[in-house]
Amino acid sequence: MNEYRTHNCGELRIKNVGETVRLAGWVQRIRNLGKMKFIDLRDEFGITQIIISDDEKMEEKIKDLTTECSVSFTGTVSERSNKNSDIPTGDIEIIATDVRVLGKCKNVLPFEINQKQDVENQVREDLRLEYRFLDLRNDKIHKNILLRSKILKTMRDEMDREGFTEIQTPILANSSPEGARDFLVPSRLHPGEFYALPQAPQQFKQLLMISGFNKYYQIAPCFRDEDPRADRSPRRVLSIRFRNVLCNTRRCF
Repeated sequence: MNEYRTHNCGELRIKNVGETVRLAGWVQRIRNLGKMKFIDLRDEFGITQIIISDDEKMEEKIKDLTTECSVSFTGTVSERSNKNSDIPTGDIEIIATDVRVLGKCKNVLPFEINQKQDVENQVREDLRLEYRFLDLRNDKIHKNILLRSKILKTMRDEMDREGFTEIQTPILANSSPEGARDFLVPSRLHPGEFYALPQAPQQFKQLLMISGFNKYYQIAPCFRDEDPRADRSPRRVLSIRFRNVLCNTRRCF
């Protein structure tokens, strides 16, 4: 059993009322109503409301909690009197009986997490990169990474059904200019010489063609020292490139 949680923060429903559970995540928001405190606990799967009643021991444990602290709550699932239809767990809440602070967060964050502000446009990029672990907690960025994973899985599943073999071509190779500037990596074993990050796996794929690989594909990283182009956005060309991979490879044999 996971020592930090029995369920994730997007899992519990009205059928779980009465169960004793343990949840872990980050503090999204704290609402102090005097004798009662409401904490929105967030993880990758969703948000669950935690209630802290008038309990001196619990009050002492959570007195220094701020948003983005990492905590684990143990408690009983209860039906909410004021339900929230905006979230899947809006019919229930957790009456906390114990709390374990897993990691404290500074009182003042370099930028807000999961607020309505557009972080990408309102926060300096260098600041976001310096605190990348916080930046990746933002819901929009987090979901984009998960979406990318699902897209790649869908592509791999489809290619597998079509009988293709996934290959991985070298990331470090000799320079072969293709119209854009190369990214160069100095060699430790050969001082004064450099590897180049590939602009495309074209030459390696041509080697595979004449080596007798019947059907193959690669989801390849390409490195070009140039500004990105609007027509290279994955949203616009992903399906076209995917079809081209199928067509071009079949045409080789």
